[in-house]
Amino acid sequence: MNYTYILRCGDGSLYTGWTNNLEKRLEDHNLGRGAKYTRAHLPVVLVYYESFPTKEEAMKREAAIKRLSRPQKERLISSFTEADP
Repeated sequence: MNYTYILRCGDGSLYTGWTNNLEKRLEDHNLGRGAKYTRAHLPVVLVYYESFPTKEEAMKREAAIKRLSRPQKERLISSFTEADP
């Protein structure tokens, strides 16, 4: 499975990415081995994710979420009901 996810960083900013192992990627971000952006904005908390059967679909959704405004991302996050990844 592939995932598109949003993290809330320690400073309140949002980071969007994709991965095929959500738990490991979150751990990597918090250990400073994730994206350059998140290394400077630790700690991070997973606040949203979607799952997809293919990498391409997850990457396409990541790009679409990155184009959203901050208020649109916050609405997406607030509508999220977490399930096990």
